[in-house]
Amino acid sequence: MSTLSPTRPSLAPYESYPLQDMLKRAVQRDGSKTAVIDGDRTFTFRELDALSDKFASALAAEGVSKGDHIGLLAPNCVEFVIAFYGIITVGAVATTINSGYREREIAHQLNDSAAQTLIVHQALVEMADAAQDMAKGVTKRIVIEPESNNAGTFWGLIESAPSAIPSVTVNPKEDLVALPYSSGTTGLSKGVMLTHHNLTSNVRQLNDRSEQGVIRQDDVILVHLPLFHIYGMEILMNGSIGAGATQIMMGRFDIEEFLKMMSNHKVTMLFTAPPVGLGLSQYPGVANYDLSALRVGFIGAAPLSADLQGRIQDKVGFSIIQGYGMTEASPLTNADFMEPDMQRMGSIGTAVPDTEQKVVDLEDDTKEVGVDEIGELMLRGPQVMKGYYNNAQATADTLTEDGWLHTGDIVRMDSDRYVYVLDRKKELIKYKGFQVPPAELEGVLLEHPGISDAAVIGKLDDESGEIPKAFVVRSPDSEVSDADVMAFVAGKVATFKHIREVEFIDAIPKNASGKILRRVLIEQERGETVV
Repeated sequence: MSTLSPTRPSLAPYESYPLQDMLKRAVQRDGSKTAVIDGDRTFTFRELDALSDKFASALAAEGVSKGDHIGLLAPNCVEFVIAFYGIITVGAVATTINSGYREREIAHQLNDSAAQTLIVHQALVEMADAAQDMAKGVTKRIVIEPESNNAGTFWGLIESAPSAIPSVTVNPKEDLVALPYSSGTTGLSKGVMLTHHNLTSNVRQLNDRSEQGVIRQDDVILVHLPLFHIYGMEILMNGSIGAGATQIMMGRFDIEEFLKMMSNHKVTMLFTAPPVGLGLSQYPGVANYDLSALRVGFIGAAPLSADLQGRIQDKVGFSIIQGYGMTEASPLTNADFMEPDMQRMGSIGTAVPDTEQKVVDLEDDTKEVGVDEIGELMLRGPQVMKGYYNNAQATADTLTEDGWLHTGDIVRMDSDRYVYVLDRKKELIKYKGFQVPPAELEGVLLEHPGISDAAVIGKLDDESGEIPKAFVVRSPDSEVSDADVMAFVAGKVATFKHIREVEFIDAIPKNASGKILRRVLIEQERGETVV
C-alpha cells in the first residue's frame, strides 16, 4: 500500500543543484520580466539576481562564510527575497524568524540555531534589541531600512559591496540552505534542516505536476502569507521564482487591501490559508472587486471541510483546491488536482510526484491500515528534511531509519489514494495555520504566581481551526481571572499563541508519571470520544 500514487507520474531523476541557481535560470528565461512588485518599487529577475549577488559579496566582506547561520527577521518585502538569496549564495544558511515573535522566542531561535548574524527590518529593531540581550552568539546585525543606504545598513552594504561574487561549492543533497523552525509538543520550536535538494525538488513537485504546472511563467502571485513561514518561503517565493512568475508583496493583511491588490494587479493564482478563505466567504465586499483574472485558489496550512470549501468556491467564483504539507517536508506533500473532474471536496488530494504515502496504525507504525480506515499519515520523498538541528532524539521520534516521516495527522485514505485529514495525533494546536505548542504555553502559565497548575488544548473553532484554551488551577487564595491569565500570556508570546479561552478547574488530569492527559481534556471539551 505504500507505493507511489498511480495518479501522478514520476518526475525522476531530480536534478541536484544549488537553490540560488533557480533565480539565475529565471534570468536566463526572461531577465527583463518583472519578478517582484513591492509598493511602488518594481524589480526584474535580472535586477533581483544582481542585488542578491551584491548582498552575497557584502556578507562575504563582513566575514560570513559557508555554513554560517544567519537570522532573517522581516515582514514581506523585496529585501527579504534579496537577503534570502544573498545568504544562500555565500553558502550560509537562512534561519527565518517569525516577525510576530516576542523577544524570548526570537532569542530562543537565535541561540538554538547558533546564528552569528541577524538581518532585521527597521520595524522590528526594538524587539530584536530586547532579544539580542538574551542571544549569546549574535555578533553582527544588519538593519533593513528601505529608504536608506547609510553605511552598514542593508542597502548601504549592497552599494559598497565588492564586485567579486563569492565562489562557493555546494553539495545540494547534504548542505543546508534553510533552517526554519517548527513547533514541538514538548516546548519551544525546533530547527528543521532543509537542504538545497529538498527545496529544489519540492519546487519541481509543485510546478511540474502537469505539463503546465501549478505556477506558470505568466502567473501573478499575491504574497500575503508570511515569507518566514515555509509555506510563504517555498511555495510563494521559491515557487514563483522557479516558474518565472511575478510576486506582489503584501506586508500586512487587510481584507479590503487584499481584494484591491488582487483586482488591480490581476492576480491569477491565490495561495492562502483557511482563515482568509473563511473571511472571503463571509465578506460582502467581495462582489465589488474584479477577480476574473484568478483561475484557481490553493488553500493549505490547515484542512477545510467539504462544506466550507464549497462555500468559499461559490462566493469567489473560481475553483478552490486543497493542499497539505509541513515544514519537515519543505512543505508540500499532497495536493488536489487542478482539473475540476478530478477534484474531491474536503480532501487534501493525493501525494505529489515521487512522494510515498501510507496510513499506519495509531499504536503500531509498522502496521498499515486498510482503505478508509483511520490511522496516522506517513510520508517519504526527496522533499523530506534531513532532521532537526542539534536534536537527535526529536529526529529519531519523527523520522524512521528508512526515511519515513511521521506527520502526526490522523487521516483516512480512499481507494483512489485521496487523503482526508480528520484530527491531530500530536498535541500541537493549529491556529490559523500556525503551530502552537501547548507545553510552551503551559510553561508560561506556570510562571504566574496565582496559577498552581495548567494545561492547554486546541478547541475547535470555525474561523481559526483551533484556538488555544487553557485549563487553570488557581494557587491557594488566588483570585486570578481569565482576563488576567490571557493578558499575562499575551505579554510573553507571539499573537498567534495567545490564550483565547480559560476554564478554571480543581485538578489537571495526569497519568502515573505526571504527564498531562491532554486527550482527556479534549474529549471533555468536544463531548465525544477522540481517536
